[in-house]
Amino acid sequence: MVKQIKEVMPHIAFGGDYNPEQWDEQVWLEDAKLMQEAGVNLVSVAIFSWSVIERKEGQFDFAWLDKVLDILHSHGIGVALATATASPPAWLSKEYPEVLAVQENGVPFQVGSRQHYSPNSKRFRYAVKQLVTEMANRYKDHPAVKLWHINNEYGCHLAECYSEESLQAFRTWLKDRYHTMDNLNKKWGTNFWSQRYNAWDEIQFPANLPTFYNPSQKLDYKRFMDEAIFELYKTEKEVLRDITPEIPVFTNFMYEFKPLNYFEWAKDMDLVTWDSYPDPREGKPYRHAMHHDLMRSLKHGQPFYLMEQVTSHVNWRDINLTKKPGEMRLWSYSTVARGGDGVMYFQWRQGRAGAEKFHGAMVPHSNNPKSRTYQEVKQLGNELKQLDGLVDARTNAKVAIVFDWENWWAVELEGKPHNKLSYLNQVYQYYRVFYEKNIAVDFVDPTSDLSDYQLVVAPMLYMIRDGEEKNLEQFVDQGGTLVVSFFSGIADQQDHIHLGGYPAPLRKLLGLTVEEFAPMADEETNTIVANGEPSTVDTWADIIRLEGAKSIATFKENWYQDSPAVTIHQYGKGSSIYIGTNPSEAYVDNLFEGILQQLSISAPLSVPTNVEVVERKNSNETYLFILNHNTDPVTISLDKGVTYTNCLNKQKVTDEIHIGHTDVAILTY
Repeated sequence: MVKQIKEVMPHIAFGGDYNPEQWDEQVWLEDAKLMQEAGVNLVSVAIFSWSVIERKEGQFDFAWLDKVLDILHSHGIGVALATATASPPAWLSKEYPEVLAVQENGVPFQVGSRQHYSPNSKRFRYAVKQLVTEMANRYKDHPAVKLWHINNEYGCHLAECYSEESLQAFRTWLKDRYHTMDNLNKKWGTNFWSQRYNAWDEIQFPANLPTFYNPSQKLDYKRFMDEAIFELYKTEKEVLRDITPEIPVFTNFMYEFKPLNYFEWAKDMDLVTWDSYPDPREGKPYRHAMHHDLMRSLKHGQPFYLMEQVTSHVNWRDINLTKKPGEMRLWSYSTVARGGDGVMYFQWRQGRAGAEKFHGAMVPHSNNPKSRTYQEVKQLGNELKQLDGLVDARTNAKVAIVFDWENWWAVELEGKPHNKLSYLNQVYQYYRVFYEKNIAVDFVDPTSDLSDYQLVVAPMLYMIRDGEEKNLEQFVDQGGTLVVSFFSGIADQQDHIHLGGYPAPLRKLLGLTVEEFAPMADEETNTIVANGEPSTVDTWADIIRLEGAKSIATFKENWYQDSPAVTIHQYGKGSSIYIGTNPSEAYVDNLFEGILQQLSISAPLSVPTNVEVVERKNSNETYLFILNHNTDPVTISLDKGVTYTNCLNKQKVTDEIHIGHTDVAILTY
């Protein structure tokens, strides 16, 4: 039976990627001492070590790794031991060129970077299984090993493969999915453009075509590649479960990552982990706050680990701005506030060679323990030691946002009425409101149990599969409030139109039909009027005909002036709101201000702008995070009659608290 994460790591995990194979042995002991001083309690080791572990096929060298793990354990530092499969060695591709992934133009990728493997290569899967078996048998009883870190950032650089072996695997996948050619032809709509197939071997990749792809085929190819990469992960997990059944496993997810359906992947993770690199140019990092909330939601509120962030600056943007003093600490506490039970970095020691040598680290090139970077790392690491009681504490959200990876794939395929629509931007538009109002948010997929929520928002839910509309209807019928944005309920899982008037699956729930779409040109805008107040809209207008719903905002201009733009419909004990355009931030703010007031959903505290407030709770205590993203100090009024304890200095606090610029307070009560 796999151990619970809290049993394995009863503290907030703090550390980072450690690459000792890039350094001489005499550095290892120095590293361990510096880690100990900085409060490090967990490091990921061997992520990119395949070529030094298996120097030739079947010839394994673990002596150096034995020493590293022994040193770390003797200094009280746990290890998330990586399976080393993230980048195959040169000998593997030389001996077995079929392991290389192939580009859409038919040209194989080459050795010299990373992640150049085809997930559908049987020879690659065999080599992976051999390596992981050796590592698991070697270290199954080593006391330093707390977690298994499988591969690294699956699909980051290569999420599609067009090799012959991948094509055969795709055809097999289609046979398993559709069983007969007649069924596939029906599901793909192949009578259009004479695309009908008579045999499985007639099917090719949706690649190198003279014009538009078949959207059903393209969507299935995305599903196939997602599942192929997932099977590669599960191959490693199966080996580890068999040899080390108690040790939890994970692989690290990424920011704004479209190719992999993380809701499905998370079901096979013991711990959700992800990598976050906010650009300092963004200012307030609400987009990354959103992804913290998304990662926390993937396993229904179970806390996650942030496996990678940077102390100072990355190396891969056009201009790599450095985090200002205090920002790294503040953003790290935002991670913890939103469900992070681990704060890790890439990487421990700044590299001397290779493509990422200018990427920041916990120990910079100067190797100076007095450097600003190391001192900030040390401060944070030792502060986190005081938060053991926070481990496994949860977030209690009454608001949920529907997020669906397959919908993301489908809505952004070519051939739409507006081909510049961004699913993420629509999600961000609505998330931002709750972030700025300090309202806790969970993310759900369309089939999730919604009974714990009062308000659910479904931005641009273009794809609705059979039965998903029933879940939304049940939520509203039982008293929930649902907000749906434009271009929702249009297509099924094959990207075939739901007939019967847009949005056919939601017509009854929304009390309306959309007669036609009126996309707007790049610079075109319109105005909507609600309660006599005008607001600017752009991008899109739905031509709405009411079927029981009530208009609460109308278009002021163009041939569809005076027609409904935003509607509300009473359905059972609840109500549904439809937004048939892309409104301004001001309108969205005002709309949700009214909804939240009506539902009595409010922030834990009333605070100035750019102050983030988040709560996490366990059975004994509430942890109240107050994060000041301003460049000036703030004074926050607290609930009267409550005595709080500041976790970071153990002082008692009542009535109000003063928080410096770029600073944080964590209060318990």
